[in-house]
Amino acid sequence: MDVNIVAIGDELLIGQVTDTNSGSLARIMAPAGWRVAGVEVCSDKGEDIKRAIDRAFCQSDVVLTTGGLGPTKDDITKTILMEIFGGEPVENPEVLENVRNIMSRRGLEMNALTAAQAIVPSSCEVIQNRLGTAPIMWFERNGKVLVAMPGVPFETVGMFESVVFDKLREYFPDNTVIEHRTFITTGISESAMAELLADFEESLPKYLHLAYLPNASYIRLRLDATGSDKKMLADAADSACREIKNIIGEYIVADNDITPAELLLQKCGSKGIKIATAESCTGGNIAGAITAIPGSSENMLGGVVAYSNDVKTGVLGVNPISINEKGAVSEDVATQMALGVCKLTGADLGISTSGIAGPGGGSAEKPVGTVCIAVALRGKSRSITMHFAGNRMRVVERAVNHAILMAVKMLRG
Repeated sequence: MDVNIVAIGDELLIGQVTDTNSGSLARIMAPAGWRVAGVEVCSDKGEDIKRAIDRAFCQSDVVLTTGGLGPTKDDITKTILMEIFGGEPVENPEVLENVRNIMSRRGLEMNALTAAQAIVPSSCEVIQNRLGTAPIMWFERNGKVLVAMPGVPFETVGMFESVVFDKLREYFPDNTVIEHRTFITTGISESAMAELLADFEESLPKYLHLAYLPNASYIRLRLDATGSDKKMLADAADSACREIKNIIGEYIVADNDITPAELLLQKCGSKGIKIATAESCTGGNIAGAITAIPGSSENMLGGVVAYSNDVKTGVLGVNPISINEKGAVSEDVATQMALGVCKLTGADLGISTSGIAGPGGGSAEKPVGTVCIAVALRGKSRSITMHFAGNRMRVVERAVNHAILMAVKMLRG
């Protein structure tokens, strides 16, 4: 089933806010065989919204809109939808009660603008938004459906996953089955992996498809099997996965769809390993990636952001001579940081980074993007110097993932 998404809002077009909803909705629909045929971002102007919706319906029978449903004057999506689907504005008592309850829970008073959220087109079916004040509206015309949802990602994604998508699948029943298999790989480029898998990929039947999904410092390799016979597809996918492992097994660190931090916590959990981090250029992002995962407190003890040399020496016990002779961005210093945070916290596993994320601070010897990473496991350590391309954010992101995956490899021996 094809779906088109229209993301509405001037704030999206000027870069003030990033449209994350489209990607989130696509990820929810993909396992069921629903495909996003197109995404368009449009302004809050009525004619732009109308044209975007018209274009979307030319491609798909299902259109999802996000944004433009707020209580302020610039949110005119409801008005445009009445021009398209007909109807008139009416107050929905259930929406009004929902808005009142949400405002009360938040400790806020309901004013006239907030109460106006309960004014909806008579031509729509209302889906109560349990997560916010803007109601979700379902419109039908000639066998086609438009679902208008708020722009707040927490509300949109939460309600789509729990209610809206199930309703869409009931309206458009489909017997398509998709089996997904995912490998997490590292230590090889996308092009090099494609070369190794070229003959295998060429031999795949039409119902099997490989997708290369590069991330910072690792690649997700996904195998999709599409058809109507679930058992046949599952068997074929499993057989293909065995071939993939034979070809690129040395680069595979996980055979399920998982983030590096989740993988690290799985490995540490099975071995009873406690983790601590000592970060300079990554500024706590390694610890952040780990602690973002529920249950991480079982293995994560803590971390130190040692941005200054005084913190490196005074807190983590780095030898000042090492900094003076080799520089703070060196494998020697990174190793001492990893060992030092283990001693400081009692952790079994220490992960450290020290580098130059940019845009300034680089030199001919140590250009921007140079990052020294060290991992210490119960007194033994490994270190590496990496040179990451990209802006400051990209360098940090790649350093975080590389450091975590380096720790995973060390745990695997």
